Amino acid sequence: MIQHFNFKPLFENKQLPGWLISFFYKQQRYQAEYHKDGSIRFIGAKPAEEDLAIVEKMIHELMLFHVYD
Repeated sequence: MIQHFNFKPLFENKQLPGWLISFFYKQQRYQAEYHKDGSIRFIGAKPAEEDLAIVEKMIHELMLFHVYD
Protein backbone atom coordinates (compact mmCIF):
# COMPACT_ATOMS: atom_id res chain seq x y z
CA MET A 1 0.00 0.00 0.00
CA ILE A 2 1.19 3.50 -0.85
CA GLN A 3 1.65 5.80 2.14
CA HIS A 4 2.25 9.54 2.51
CA PHE A 5 1.22 10.26 -1.08
CA ASN A 6 2.03 13.83 -2.06
CA PHE A 7 1.75 15.74 -5.34
CA LYS A 8 2.41 19.23 -6.65
CA PRO A 9 2.20 20.80 -10.11
CA LEU A 10 5.30 20.61 -12.31
CA PHE A 11 4.61 24.05 -13.77
CA GLU A 12 3.80 27.41 -12.19
CA ASN A 13 0.99 27.81 -14.71
CA LYS A 14 -1.40 25.28 -13.20
CA GLN A 15 -3.29 25.11 -16.49
CA LEU A 16 -0.43 22.98 -17.82
CA PRO A 17 -0.92 19.44 -16.57
CA GLY A 18 1.89 17.48 -14.98
CA TRP A 19 2.70 16.68 -11.38
CA LEU A 20 5.65 15.73 -9.23
CA ILE A 21 4.57 12.92 -6.93
CA SER A 22 6.25 11.30 -3.96
CA PHE A 23 5.21 8.43 -1.74
CA PHE A 24 6.41 5.52 0.38
CA TYR A 25 5.92 1.91 -0.69
CA LYS A 26 7.31 -0.99 1.35
CA GLN A 27 9.21 1.50 3.55
CA GLN A 28 11.03 2.96 0.52
CA ARG A 29 10.54 6.56 -0.68
CA TYR A 30 9.89 7.12 -4.39
CA GLN A 31 9.54 10.17 -6.59
CA ALA A 32 8.07 10.36 -10.06
CA GLU A 33 6.57 12.68 -12.64
CA TYR A 34 2.94 12.02 -13.52
CA HIS A 35 2.05 13.34 -16.98
CA LYS A 36 -1.32 14.33 -18.42
CA ASP A 37 -1.46 11.18 -20.56
CA GLY A 38 -1.16 9.04 -17.43
CA SER A 39 2.45 8.08 -18.01
CA ILE A 40 4.67 7.84 -14.95
CA ARG A 41 8.41 8.50 -15.08
CA PHE A 42 10.23 7.53 -11.90
CA ILE A 43 13.05 9.77 -10.70
CA GLY A 44 15.83 7.68 -9.26
CA ALA A 45 14.79 4.33 -7.81
CA LYS A 46 11.61 2.65 -8.95
CA PRO A 47 9.65 -0.20 -7.39
CA ALA A 48 10.68 -3.80 -8.11
CA GLU A 49 9.46 -5.12 -11.45
CA GLU A 50 6.97 -7.49 -9.80
CA ASP A 51 5.43 -4.55 -7.86
CA LEU A 52 5.51 -1.96 -10.64
CA ALA A 53 2.07 -2.66 -12.16
CA ILE A 54 0.44 -2.65 -8.70
CA VAL A 55 2.11 0.63 -7.72
CA GLU A 56 1.17 2.31 -11.02
CA LYS A 57 -2.46 1.24 -10.59
CA MET A 58 -2.53 2.73 -7.07
CA ILE A 59 -0.96 5.97 -8.34
CA HIS A 60 -3.60 6.28 -11.09
CA GLU A 61 -6.39 5.76 -8.54
CA LEU A 62 -4.93 8.37 -6.17
CA MET A 63 -4.46 10.91 -8.96
CA LEU A 64 -8.03 10.38 -10.16
CA PHE A 65 -9.28 10.96 -6.63
CA HIS A 66 -7.12 13.99 -5.79
CA VAL A 67 -6.62 15.80 -9.09
CA TYR A 68 -9.41 14.88 -11.45
CA ASP A 69 -12.23 14.75 -8.90
